[in-house]
Amino acid sequence: MIGERVAAAIGAYVDSGQLAGAAALVWRDGKADTITVGWRNVAARLPIARDTIFRIASMTKPVTSVAALMLLEEERFALDDPIARWAPEFSQMRVLRSPDASLVETDPAERPITFEDLLTHRSGLTDGDLQRGPIASAYREDLGGAIDSEVAPDRWIERLAALPLIDQPGRAFHYGRSTDLLGLLIARMEDAPLQDVLRRRIFDPLGMTDTGFTVAGKKHGRRAGLYGFDQAGRLVALGAAPGGHTLPERPDDMAYVSGGQGLWSTLDDYLAFARMFVEQGAVGGVRLLRPDTLAMMASNRLTDDQRATAELIGMRIFASGHGFGMGVAVVMEPDKADPIRCGGGAGAVGWPGAYGGWWQADPNDGSVMIFLAHSAARLDQLAKGVGLGVWGAISQFQALGSA
Repeated sequence: MIGERVAAAIGAYVDSGQLAGAAALVWRDGKADTITVGWRNVAARLPIARDTIFRIASMTKPVTSVAALMLLEEERFALDDPIARWAPEFSQMRVLRSPDASLVETDPAERPITFEDLLTHRSGLTDGDLQRGPIASAYREDLGGAIDSEVAPDRWIERLAALPLIDQPGRAFHYGRSTDLLGLLIARMEDAPLQDVLRRRIFDPLGMTDTGFTVAGKKHGRRAGLYGFDQAGRLVALGAAPGGHTLPERPDDMAYVSGGQGLWSTLDDYLAFARMFVEQGAVGGVRLLRPDTLAMMASNRLTDDQRATAELIGMRIFASGHGFGMGVAVVMEPDKADPIRCGGGAGAVGWPGAYGGWWQADPNDGSVMIFLAHSAARLDQLAKGVGLGVWGAISQFQALGSA
């Protein structure tokens, strides 16, 4: 039982105004223990519940990666296939001479982007919010919203391909829009919207009835509101703080979906997905991946140099303890692994999300841990130490829940 100590530890962050609320789960020996703390709507004092629906941000990436690997098993593509086979827009790519260079200071790509490059974030694609200089504004202006974009999928692919890469394909790990592009390529292969593909291949078979890129109107009351921080570091509803960003209701006619960060989900739905990592690719008799494909996904694909130089918001994320497989971080040295990526023994996997979501699946003891929250600081605030409370809460949950 995760019990009172975990609830008290997370509750301290809620009481101090560092979190609006959180829901956490530990699954072990076929049983799930959960705790819920705080509020899904602070102003209305509506509490977090086990079935609260959270926007899980980059916890979407492992789901999209699994869908891609299901198509790999069906021989719809090979890992070393150029993505230009399905997206000819990427057949003549250019690469910036430096990350801060003007968009015309480029050289030809030395080789095509492959599907493995997308799965491992070694495509040379980036994210505007993670860069400075002309490429940063070009991403924001050309691609629309980071999660819900008004740019239609084919046009989005065309615009992304028209931007220079930040590095040569395959050279280094650069977190960014690789999984978003992967999701849209899955949709092209299947000749169906990504949300329909995920529903048919993953969500419906696993009974993930509360997971999707939108939340049905009848479930709106169960959604967790999204919170950020004002200039004084106080918790506020997103958009209420000066300079804060808003996430308006997704229009019904919006075609683009983010395979990298767009999903909403719940504790129990994500558990149904995460169990496959400790059950050899199948959950309750429903097989998603063959054991050998899962083992490949959950094995480090980065070189030592790529691990040493991989950065995210100024932090070296794989320099010690972790590697990166296909859509998931992989524990390589448990005694050095920072639990913010994921903890557990060698071979455990996981990946966090920007709004405070986090999970790990550890095949060594067959356990799954999930933490869902809904408080996010901007990158400039994180650099000043604002919004780090969620990381402290996750670290305490991981330590106490693993004991």
